[in-house]
Amino acid sequence: MSGRSRVLSIVAEIVGERARQDEKWGEPHEVPNGTGPGVTFPGGDTFLELRDEIQAIVDAAAPFGASRMSWVLLEEVFEALAESDDARLREELIQVAAVAAKWVQIIDARAEGS
Repeated sequence: MSGRSRVLSIVAEIVGERARQDEKWGEPHEVPNGTGPGVTFPGGDTFLELRDEIQAIVDAAAPFGASRMSWVLLEEVFEALAESDDARLREELIQVAAVAAKWVQIIDARAEGS
């Protein structure tokens, strides 16, 4: 399966999962974002501090090819959580979705042996 076909297949799975979520919980409605640079995670760190910490880890590992998809996904998640502006938050959430889809693509390729 080509890279583009894999991505389209993953997107179809995401669409199916969203439909299942709506069946279970109903259509999306107004829920507070709960994001922003000063919002504190239960452990006491702010999302901004956590973003900076994971970015430093990813940046330090990348030149050595030592990064991990888990770290990259966490970096994107904490970048999103540190945003308070809806437009920037939306951009970051699209990046989260793209990294998650890439990770699924890597897992699928590994399973296919390619």
